Amino acid sequence: MDILDEICGSIEPYVTDMQAVSNVLYVIFDHYSIEKKSTEITEYRGEDNTLLLKKFLVAKKIKGCTDRTLHYYGREIPKILDAINKSIMNIQADDVRIYLAYRMKKVSMTTCNNELRCIRTFCSWLNSEGYLPRNPTVNINTIKTHKKQKEAFTDSEVVRLRDHLATNRDRAMFEILMSTGCRVTELCQIKNEDIEGDTVLVHGKGNKDRNVYLNAAAQYALHNYQNDRSDVSEWLFPRKKDGLKFGGYAECRLPDWWKNPEHLDIENHIDKGTVEHRLRELGRKLGIKSYPHKFRRTCATNALRAGMPIEMVSKMLGHEQISTTQIYLDMKEEDLKAMHQKYVR
Repeated sequence: MDILDEICGSIEPYVTDMQAVSNVLYVIFDHYSIEKKSTEITEYRGEDNTLLLKKFLVAKKIKGCTDRTLHYYGREIPKILDAINKSIMNIQADDVRIYLAYRMKKVSMTTCNNELRCIRTFCSWLNSEGYLPRNPTVNINTIKTHKKQKEAFTDSEVVRLRDHLATNRDRAMFEILMSTGCRVTELCQIKNEDIEGDTVLVHGKGNKDRNVYLNAAAQYALHNYQNDRSDVSEWLFPRKKDGLKFGGYAECRLPDWWKNPEHLDIENHIDKGTVEHRLRELGRKLGIKSYPHKFRRTCATNALRAGMPIEMVSKMLGHEQISTTQIYLDMKEEDLKAMHQKYVR
């Protein structure tokens, strides 16, 4: 019996009398009929999955999911189903667990949890629509991951970065991010009409709008930037025209190229990759790790240190759960000590 050979081979290093154990196992298993489990369904048809996925994506589109989210679902769910190699109608909890176990050997725990969230959302929708009598993922626990605390900018780093901003356009981006804690995608999508005094309407995740606010430094930087512009774009930060040449000069030698309306694609806003590149390059020159999300973390951390309640910090960042906000905060031991001295008597 193949199964007995496999068992004996596995336990041999831990048993002194392997022959005796083998004999006992053969006698016991002689009373049972055992078949090797098959993980494949003979009538599996990939088109069933494809049709249901299309219906799922349409439903999510109507619900208001962004194109980015829909693209993610449309990419990840087929990949998971193809790996499991079953119709979604026949998938069991163990199929998903086995898939995740194999994936954990190749990718991070965060990636595994994201994939679990995808297939769980799909199965939940199928169950609610009556396609599945029961959601097979309902009892699969989220994988525990180590939440690494990331750092905010120090005060000295902020000062050094400010001192090396080359243009009013860069200063406006920098100060808006520092003041509002908005996401880089939200920054890119700001329209001129979204700004009223010190208030900016940003369009967040899941098509959820919220107001964020400009401090004095951000208002001053924004005023100077807008005074430099002569284009008619509706976007606060319009995109550079594709294939734009600067007459033999590198872009870095013409930092104010954006002042010329002929250089701008006024119909489209700047993309997040451009903002990320500008901020990373600024930090690289100074030996500072700089990226857009670090501005968001710094804004949240500074607000909490200054006494803003964490509920308000969470609302400012557009978080639905305070637990999400807590991940952003870079609170050090000296912060705890200062708060203890202030509040504990």
